[in-house]
Amino acid sequence: MPPERTSLPRRVASSLIMGMMGSLSRVFLYGLNSVEVTGLPRLLDILDKRKDADKRQRGLLTVSNHISVADDPLMWGVLPVRYAFDASNHRWGLGAHDICFKNDLFGAFFSAGQVLPTHRLQHSPHGGLFQQTTAQAIRLLSSRPFVDPAPSGGDVAPDEAADTPGIPPVYALNRHSWVHVFPEACVHQHPKMFMRYFKWGVSRMILESEPMPDVLPIFIDGTQHIMPEDRGWPRPIPRFGVRLRIAFGEPVDTENVFGDLRAQWQELVRRQATKTRAPQVLGELSDELKYGEEAVKLRIEVARRVREEVLKVRRGLGYPDEEPPGYELAETWKRELGGDKFRSNVDDSLVNKRQ
Repeated sequence: MPPERTSLPRRVASSLIMGMMGSLSRVFLYGLNSVEVTGLPRLLDILDKRKDADKRQRGLLTVSNHISVADDPLMWGVLPVRYAFDASNHRWGLGAHDICFKNDLFGAFFSAGQVLPTHRLQHSPHGGLFQQTTAQAIRLLSSRPFVDPAPSGGDVAPDEAADTPGIPPVYALNRHSWVHVFPEACVHQHPKMFMRYFKWGVSRMILESEPMPDVLPIFIDGTQHIMPEDRGWPRPIPRFGVRLRIAFGEPVDTENVFGDLRAQWQELVRRQATKTRAPQVLGELSDELKYGEEAVKLRIEVARRVREEVLKVRRGLGYPDEEPPGYELAETWKRELGGDKFRSNVDDSLVNKRQ
C-alpha cells in the first residue's frame, strides 16, 4: 500500500510556498489595485467543509476563464491568509512542462506549489488529451482504489501501478483533492471578455473521476491589464493600479447538469470492459474510449456545459452575450492562424498558447 501522506519536509515546503505566494498575491491585489470579489463565501464554505481530509466525500473541481499569465497565483490572493498556508486543502493546478519544469530548480518549486507538469503538443510528443498528467488529475479528484478487478476475476495490479513516473504520486490523504483548471488552455485576452471553446481535459475529469467531483465556476476580469500580452518593456514586471473583478458562482448541481452524460459514459466503459476482460485502471483508457465516436461526443457536450456554467457567472456580472455564436465550438477556432503568441484572426483577441 502507498504511504498515507508525503514526507514532513515536503509538506512544510508546500505549505511555505503556497502560503508565501498566496500572501504576496494578496498584498499585491489589495495594496496596489482595486479588487471587487463576488461570491467568495461560496468557495470558503466548501473549503471549510473539506478541511478534514478523512471526511471528504468527493473532489473539488474549479474552472475559470484564462486571461493572463498571472491568473494563478493572483486569483487566489482573495483567499484569507489562513487558507493560503493550508496546502492539504489548497488547489492543484496544471502548468506548462516546458516553462514550469524546464530545470530542477523550477521543477522543485512548482511541484511543491502543487502544480502538475502539463505537456503541450506544440513542444512535446507527450502532450494531448490523454497524457499522464490528465490521468493524475483524475486520480487526485477521486478515491482509491484506482484499479478495478477484471470482469474475468483475474489478478489486479496494485494501486501503485496507477502512479506515473515523473509526476507526484497520489498519496492516500490526497484523495478527493481540489484541482483548478483553465479549460481554454491558453491565455485569451478579448476586449469584451469573450471566451474560447473549452478543451476536453475538463470533460475527462468530470466523466472519469470517481465519484463525480463538486464543480465551482469562476470568472475573472482585470489580470489582463496586469500582464497584457502586448506589454512592452519591462515585460516581466506586472502592472498595477488595475480594477479586478473575481466572481465565484453557485456550486453546480452536478447530477442535474452532468448526470445523464456520466451515465452514458459509464455504460460505454462497461461495454468496453466486457469486450477486453481487462482490469480498469482509473485514468487509463482503451482506444475505443479515447477515440470512439460516442466518447468524443460526450466530451464535447460536457465541455460545452462546463463553459455554460462559467458563462452564467459572466452574465451575472453584467457582461453582454457573446457575438457571433459558435465560440463554444472547436471548429470555430480551427481556422485560426498563428503559433505560440499571436492576434487571433477569429475574434481579434491576443492569444498566448505557451501559458
